[in-house]
Amino acid sequence: MNSTNNQGSKAYLFGIVLVAVLGGLLFGYDTAVISGAEKGLQAFFLGAKDFVYTDTIHGITSSSALLGCIIGSAISGIIATRLGRKLALFIAGVFFFISALGSYYPEFLIHEYGQPSFHLLITFNIYRIIGGIGVGLASAICPMYIAEVAPSNMRGTLVSWNQFAIIFGQLVVYFVNFLILGEHTQPIIEKIGETVYQVHASSDLWTIQTGWRYMFGSEAYVAGIFTFLVCLVPESPRYLAMVGKDTQALKVLSKINGNAKAQEILQNIKETVTVQSEKLFSFGIMVVFIGVMLSVFQQAVGINAVLYYAPRIFESMNMGNPMVQTVIMGIVNIAFTLVAVFTVEKLGRKPLLIWGSIGMAVGALGVALSNLVELPAIFPVVSIMVYSASFMFSWGPICWVLISEIFPNTIRSQAVAIAVAFQWIFNFIVSSTFVPMYNMSMGDMGQRFGHFFAYALYGIICVIAAWFVAKLVPETKGKTLEDMTALWKKRRDA
Repeated sequence: MNSTNNQGSKAYLFGIVLVAVLGGLLFGYDTAVISGAEKGLQAFFLGAKDFVYTDTIHGITSSSALLGCIIGSAISGIIATRLGRKLALFIAGVFFFISALGSYYPEFLIHEYGQPSFHLLITFNIYRIIGGIGVGLASAICPMYIAEVAPSNMRGTLVSWNQFAIIFGQLVVYFVNFLILGEHTQPIIEKIGETVYQVHASSDLWTIQTGWRYMFGSEAYVAGIFTFLVCLVPESPRYLAMVGKDTQALKVLSKINGNAKAQEILQNIKETVTVQSEKLFSFGIMVVFIGVMLSVFQQAVGINAVLYYAPRIFESMNMGNPMVQTVIMGIVNIAFTLVAVFTVEKLGRKPLLIWGSIGMAVGALGVALSNLVELPAIFPVVSIMVYSASFMFSWGPICWVLISEIFPNTIRSQAVAIAVAFQWIFNFIVSSTFVPMYNMSMGDMGQRFGHFFAYALYGIICVIAAWFVAKLVPETKGKTLEDMTALWKKRRDA
């Protein structure tokens, strides 16, 4: 018997995880592509003759993919349970691919090319929603799949790599958008009424007609690769065990953990899935409540308002090229996500979440302060970086780690689906309200009031999030997924 069968193969495990985290990369790519494209898209639809493209409509259009994310995450539990984790990821890849091509060419077979209209806007948003469904599926199932194949001593690190892939996908698309823009410039948009804008005559027409299309279409390459590679990975062994395919489950577990350990793991899995008809609240309300609130806080702290509108925010600070600053922020985000990857199994989940919340509060309140008093432009720029970096070593990866491992086996797919659906609901709320809130005016402060109010609100929520984690969230470091079943049974029966 070879050593691989005795000890398992880390190369095999890493290969599986690498394919799964490509879904995370697409998640990041799809949600952040709008940051470079949204201004060109706004200028394009401002040219429509049959309706007025307002701030509110632009906020909804920029966030429309999130409606799909809500749908995708809500149905992820049903799809993952009935069709399996692998097929669910394949379906997500197909949705990514269709959305990328449709967003690039929304006129296909229906509308006249390059002629903005209300009907074209609806068609474009439908394609973005399709992509959002793919994101919603991937956001729930990728970390679930990784958690179900990973050994307990590596689970936090491997699931954190999924968040690294999300942030890396965002960084990649920041670079891609920057390269696509090249020597072209973003359109100049002027406010001509309370909620009405127009494109300045000197604006770059290529950016308005073509640039944003290339940005959306570039995702099709990654989506195609992911969809193909998903066909090559095995089904989750815990899913196989839950549907009675013990032989196949043991085969996958043996390749990852070695024969002896695989037998032990399979036995533990079988002991926790003997009752497959358990209801969502079989382990009490608190486990579901904590999972949902982790998701709510991850979005309510406001991070995606920064990620989606980064160039616009940096432009308002009047300090250099906003696209360059967006790329720099992406690099900082990558670096601090790696902090979580390499410390989550040493420091635990709770300390990272608490310190990250505090760091985000400092950064957000720093930006708010800079809109109350005159400060050098570098102050709000650094504050934004602190805010973003603090999220990246805490709520970004650790929330996904906890959601993937905190729930008992028999309710995991249902509970993850609900938790992630709440995440996308609050993502949509934050993202669609950010532009109107950011642009609010009041008295002598003018639009600076909106800037102050938005970041002060996010800073306060960060403080509340730190308290929530300290008081209610259990530490899961070093525990097996089966240990979580015992923990919640004990809490329920106490």
